[in-house]
Amino acid sequence: MRRFRTTDPGFEAAFKAFVEERRDTPHDVDAIVADVLAAVRAEGLAALLRFARDFDKVELTEATIGVSRDEIEAGAAACAPEVREAIAFAAERIRAYHERQRPADQWFKDADGVELGWRWTPLDAVGIYVPGGRAAYPSTVLMNAVPAAAAGVRRIAMVTPPGRLQPAVLAAAKAAGVTEIWRVGGAQAVAALAYGAGPIAPVDKIVGPGNAFVTAAKRRVYGVVGIDALAGPSEIVVVADAANDPDWIAADLLSQAEHDPAAQSILITDDEAFAAQVEAAVETQLGQLATGEDARASWRDHGAVVIARQDESAALVDLIAPEHVELAVADPDDLSRQIRHAGAIFLGRYTPEAVGDYVAGSNHVLPTSRAARFSSGLSLYDFLKRTSMVKCDPAAFARLGPHTVALAEAEGLPAHARSAAIRLGK
Repeated sequence: MRRFRTTDPGFEAAFKAFVEERRDTPHDVDAIVADVLAAVRAEGLAALLRFARDFDKVELTEATIGVSRDEIEAGAAACAPEVREAIAFAAERIRAYHERQRPADQWFKDADGVELGWRWTPLDAVGIYVPGGRAAYPSTVLMNAVPAAAAGVRRIAMVTPPGRLQPAVLAAAKAAGVTEIWRVGGAQAVAALAYGAGPIAPVDKIVGPGNAFVTAAKRRVYGVVGIDALAGPSEIVVVADAANDPDWIAADLLSQAEHDPAAQSILITDDEAFAAQVEAAVETQLGQLATGEDARASWRDHGAVVIARQDESAALVDLIAPEHVELAVADPDDLSRQIRHAGAIFLGRYTPEAVGDYVAGSNHVLPTSRAARFSSGLSLYDFLKRTSMVKCDPAAFARLGPHTVALAEAEGLPAHARSAAIRLGK
């Protein structure tokens, strides 16, 4: 864990270097991913079955690679009642939040008599990658599938590595509107969704988190299909004053550290004594977590405590441009208005980031690795596309045509010019 003070000489350069350091696992995966994608594109289902045997040590067939409707129903029914209730609660909140994002179609006539507008339509098919390695992630299913269903996507295909599908994941898939589930993971799953493979038909967009191989595969298939983003390790910045319970703040920092040894947790506070109390609380709680090994590595290698005046905190947050920001201060609303770059902001002492991961309703698929400077979290808009609409009557075209001819001729495109000129009788 690193300690910084904004009053230290060279603070800005040192802190910027810390924020920008590479935190993803340094695997040389691109060549492997390229081979996997090429094999699935060329061989289809045969490649998927071979990779399941070689990588996952599972024997699959065309009949067993898909998860049947009966399996989904049985798995969902086996889910603990309190978890099923929480899934239904979360799904409804996520749906309600994202439905409010729905944009309106527009159609209007401008001053030249041209009718213009735009129309929003949903994607036809979306693929959702759901990791299956470290834990079961029903929240990943909900956050990716519910907005797609709310947008009107008709086909939502979920892929997840072979193995036992957790009841909570199946319950979430049922609640979210997933239409099909396939037992395939890794780069080969991305390839199957992009190109199609046997019974798996191609989709139009792939969303959802994954490991370095999944991320590299998404990068390579972009253009064949759309993708949501290239996700990096989880991040949280907590801006907290001394009026907080240090145990609460320690728990919030560890809520992201436990995701991955490469996750990043940063505390910004104006009180050194409070910072020391939080650090002590972190150490105590690390010894109590089942995920303590990963959380300890994350806090040791990528954690930080920054001592800064509260009026400096917004600029520090913007420099970090983190995935999550908690504002555990007396006036979080005012501070939030000063922040420009963050995936999601959690305001007040009773709004831990964890509620955003599960039940707040906002999406937990958020930009990482400083991408909040130029991108947003997953939303309804990721599952919609906008089509421009243009309509000219003869009078409107008479106004637009001459300018069209002039610009086309200036660009040296005579067919463009003639397309307009011929309608002007020239």
